[in-house]
Amino acid sequence: MTTPHWKSPGGEPLTWRLTDLGDAPLTLDSRWPSPELPPQPLATATGTGAGVRVCVVDSGVVPDHPQVGRLDGSFAVRTGPDGQQVVEPDEIGDTCGHGTACAGIIRSLAPDCELVSLRVLGSGLSGTGEALLAGLRWAVEQRFDVINMSLSTTKRDFVLRLHQLADSAYFAGSLLVASAHNLRVESFPWRFSSVISVGSHDLPDPLHLLYNPVPPVEFFARGVEVPVAWLEGGTRRCTGNSFATPHVAGLCARILGNHPGLTPFQVKSLLHLTSANVRRAP
Repeated sequence: MTTPHWKSPGGEPLTWRLTDLGDAPLTLDSRWPSPELPPQPLATATGTGAGVRVCVVDSGVVPDHPQVGRLDGSFAVRTGPDGQQVVEPDEIGDTCGHGTACAGIIRSLAPDCELVSLRVLGSGLSGTGEALLAGLRWAVEQRFDVINMSLSTTKRDFVLRLHQLADSAYFAGSLLVASAHNLRVESFPWRFSSVISVGSHDLPDPLHLLYNPVPPVEFFARGVEVPVAWLEGGTRRCTGNSFATPHVAGLCARILGNHPGLTPFQVKSLLHLTSANVRRAP
């Protein structure tokens, strides 16, 4: 019987056993922050997100908004002539403000990150599951460092494919940061353990992160009466897990800017260790 040669979405052979490593070194060079110092609380952490690529999968982003600044790319998922979902350059921007709000929050925390918009939602925050899947697949294939998804679906028809994409992102080194549903319902992809899931707290500090001791939601960030960028260069105040999520995405960009090469597992661990409600050893 021939053993199939499995490969990851990126084409790399998958390792099931230690002997599969071949000539690869088993000892790794740790990029974890200095072991001589305890993890620095996020409230006092510095960083600009320089060199970190962030994709906002949402309703699009208003180009050149004062609180967002330059976009390094703007794309949209559209239905092609053959009925398939395709990703193409986007000239519309944002039709409802939601994606612009998320992008502005990320930019405020990681001002030097490379920010790309991927529009999968239209007016009224409407969208299809197929567009969501196509957009996430594209973002994973592009290997963005951080993918912000302030949206979810309750339709179980998409769960398996979403789960596969979330795991692909995790193993490829992309941080998928997703908002929990604002209602007490189960939705996806935030529900997957390979995702950094986010709910909201009502504290005003954008750097105040709380770890949830009773998951599945893992972290709470600012999400009540948040000042955000909006349509036509304007601003407003918004409330919801959607606006807590880009706070965490921005913090992830800051961490990766300071410590390039950390894996999603390491970043999630560092978020936990530096949360305001987690006691740190002296």
